[in-house]
Amino acid sequence: MTDEPNGQKSSAEDVLQQQYLRALSSFEGIVLSQIDLKNRLGDRLNYSIRTGVIILGVIAISILILLLSLSSQVNRIASVVGDINSHFRVISSNMQQISLHMDTMEQKVRLMESISQQMALMDKEMAAIDTDMNDMNATVNGIRQNLGLVRQRVGSMALNVDQINREMQGITHEVHRFGAPARSLNKMFPFQ
Repeated sequence: MTDEPNGQKSSAEDVLQQQYLRALSSFEGIVLSQIDLKNRLGDRLNYSIRTGVIILGVIAISILILLLSLSSQVNRIASVVGDINSHFRVISSNMQQISLHMDTMEQKVRLMESISQQMALMDKEMAAIDTDMNDMNATVNGIRQNLGLVRQRVGSMALNVDQINREMQGITHEVHRFGAPARSLNKMFPFQ
């Protein structure tokens, strides 16, 4: 009879030990699955971080290329504006010369009015009128030459303005082209 309680006791201990071993293996499985899950989440996080760094690198390179392109365009525009300023200075000096020629023409016209009032002295003054007319012809020729220069400068200004327009169209095209990656990224990751 003493063996029966010992036998029951050992079988109960065996059952408890088996339950304990099952619980221990179940706990070990849970811990291992949690470790595996954390490892997978860590891998995903690392992949997401790498992808984000690559995307930020592409954006930074795009911005750098855009800035370099814009700085070269700004330098070209500045040189064209400098050329236009020099043309304006030349035109201003030509306008001053035209103004001087107009003043001399007014003086010559006044002389002609005084000649018409002095018809009695016409014979004596004809030589003076001839010289004045020659001076006026020279003045008109000077005005024609200056007007030709003004026309050339205006033509050059028109070419420079056309060049600026082409440069601005190039800038617009470059900005649109370099903005394409940002628009694509904005479609993939919209800011809300």
